[in-house]
Amino acid sequence: MREILPGVFHWTTFHEPIGAQVSSYYVAPAGIVVDPKVPEDGFDALPDAPQQVVLTSGLHHRDAASFAERYGIPVRASREAARRLGDRLAVAPFTAGDEVAPGVTAIQIGKLCPDEDALHIAAGEGDGGGAIAFADGLTRYGGALGFVPDALLGDDPQAIKDGLKEAFRGLLARDFDHLLFAHGEPLVGGGKAALRAFAESPVGHEDHGQAQ
Repeated sequence: MREILPGVFHWTTFHEPIGAQVSSYYVAPAGIVVDPKVPEDGFDALPDAPQQVVLTSGLHHRDAASFAERYGIPVRASREAARRLGDRLAVAPFTAGDEVAPGVTAIQIGKLCPDEDALHIAAGEGDGGGAIAFADGLTRYGGALGFVPDALLGDDPQAIKDGLKEAFRGLLARDFDHLLFAHGEPLVGGGKAALRAFAESPVGHEDHGQAQ
């Protein structure tokens, strides 16, 4: 686990259902863990106790139930994610535009699936800019932004990619300079410029990895 921004911690853990490492985050100023897996060193690796679990997608329930039980905290997810999860996990639903935690706003992306969401994490003092946390719509491997493979994008992958890029262009009006990914390494600094270049490029970028 490493602190990538003041009060923002990132760690990766092997996620057996997809056979790959996935990323989780703890945003201390907001008191939330995002799409969490239990760290390899256990719960004690966290700098302090979170107050909420926040999911960017119903597919990212991962170890949410373990965090909820350990800390006695709610799991927050969009209403669309709650419908996907059904009785598998008790969640307190939010709606796009809600401030789900101090300085954290829910954004519906909704192009890959109805519960494809993002989080805008406002900058705190000394942060040097806010951050956007993505679900499965955008990844970063080998230093490059990309989509998941076409096989995971439905019957019309190009239409999904075009829709995602349109949604990403809508994010550019927000204040951020960092990108946090459920799949791949976070981009600290230069995130808005990188997202703009990706979203405005007419040519599809290389696809990466799996998602969930």
